[in-house]
Amino acid sequence: MTENRTRAGRPRSRRLTWRLIGFAALFLGIWLVGLLWFAKDLPVSVAAPARATDAIVVLTGGSRRVHQGLELLAQRRAKKLFISGVYRGVDVRELLSVSQQSPADLDCCIALGYEADSTRGNARETADWMREQGLGSLRLVTAAYHMPRSLLEFRRAMPKIEIVPHPVFPEHVKQRDWWRWPGSASLIISEYNKYLIALARGLLGGMV
Repeated sequence: MTENRTRAGRPRSRRLTWRLIGFAALFLGIWLVGLLWFAKDLPVSVAAPARATDAIVVLTGGSRRVHQGLELLAQRRAKKLFISGVYRGVDVRELLSVSQQSPADLDCCIALGYEADSTRGNARETADWMREQGLGSLRLVTAAYHMPRSLLEFRRAMPKIEIVPHPVFPEHVKQRDWWRWPGSASLIISEYNKYLIALARGLLGGMV
């Protein structure tokens, strides 16, 4: 009797195993298609470089981002610049000195945010600042690979604010043929996974 039960249980166990393998293969296939779409959809240029907005918002994480934000302010693309996620102890004059900009020209128009330690935090910190300033549009400056997740979080935090993306393109990130470059591939895959988590958090009402 025990032997018959054992034999009967083997086909069930095999079917379950194959089903699990099938589900895993399906999940991997969907994930891979999404990754290819994500990488292909990354911005490759600035869509509206001359368009004016109420504010310029820079997300820290790369020196080119801050430099680009300061250049845009100097070009009068907006009247105010907000830099979110700044390390405590860093002030406006120090940032201007590093970027070789004149404090006399720009320091009156720059605000720094020290509270954010994530993209979601950047969005919340910026939303608070935009509300305090009574502003209705912003130009968002961050790396091209970081832009999809940034837009997702910012539009969620500020649904009534007009957001103009302004990607910057770090030299070490190879967006073209990214799979051939281990560092770029790792970065884009990591960013894609973070984007999925942010997307899931929104669908699940912030529980993720």
